[in-house]
Amino acid sequence: MASLFQSTIPLFNNSQSLQSSSSSSYSYSDIPCLHFKNPSLKNLEFPKRVLFYRKKRSICKSSLDEVTTVEPPSQLDDKSKAELIGSLKIKLLSTVSGLNKGLAASENDLQKADAAAKEIEEAGGPVDLSVDLDKLQGRWKLIYSSAFSSRTLGGSRPGPPTGRLLPITLGQVFQRIDILSKDFDNIVELELGAPWPLPPVEVTATLAHKFEITGSSSVKIIFEKTTVKTTGNLSQIPPLEIPQLPDALRPSTNRGSGDFDVTYLDSDLRITRGDRGELRVFVIS
Repeated sequence: MASLFQSTIPLFNNSQSLQSSSSSSYSYSDIPCLHFKNPSLKNLEFPKRVLFYRKKRSICKSSLDEVTTVEPPSQLDDKSKAELIGSLKIKLLSTVSGLNKGLAASENDLQKADAAAKEIEEAGGPVDLSVDLDKLQGRWKLIYSSAFSSRTLGGSRPGPPTGRLLPITLGQVFQRIDILSKDFDNIVELELGAPWPLPPVEVTATLAHKFEITGSSSVKIIFEKTTVKTTGNLSQIPPLEIPQLPDALRPSTNRGSGDFDVTYLDSDLRITRGDRGELRVFVIS
């Protein structure tokens, strides 16, 4: 029996063996001495300290400093940004389609168009014409103007009314911009009613301006002259230049110049906001 206990429990009969073991990596646990009623086991001695082996446990320590967090990207990559702007452009064009360049826009239509334009302006970011001036070049077609909701051809400025008061029908409106010569022409197609049985007269009015860049995205245009050219059956008539009023007779608030900001610009879409708050949307033609 003694040999059995000696084979399973390490016994230490002297303090030297205990002392030598205490310097090891093991730890001790105290247990009371065992007393047996069996007389044959009375002389069997057990140590008061028995060595137990404890497995080392790995404790996962975590802290806020050790946690790696992934921040969302502050900006979209070029591909995602292009896809976002493409979808917003479709939304804007769908919003203003059917409004006859703004002549048929209600107050609710004006608010929807303004909100759709602001989404593109925010996604596209600020316009810098010192870098993107070449994108202004070309012939642009006006598809929407909030100023036309006033039902006048002048928009937010004085102009002849549309409708039944005068037999004038507004056709297409273009802007022709030449960044080299600084020419900035507003081209308006009109249909003028004539007494029966004469057919209506189709004319194209060109309001010639010069432009200059006055800020990172601001443009100032200066009026020069207006030329009217008949089209259709009367296209053989030479163009007529309409003389300007003398300076003394011109309104002090409208000297033929204006300012606007280009709030969005790419190769096929341009959004501007005028000095009187009007919103205009153009597509390249």
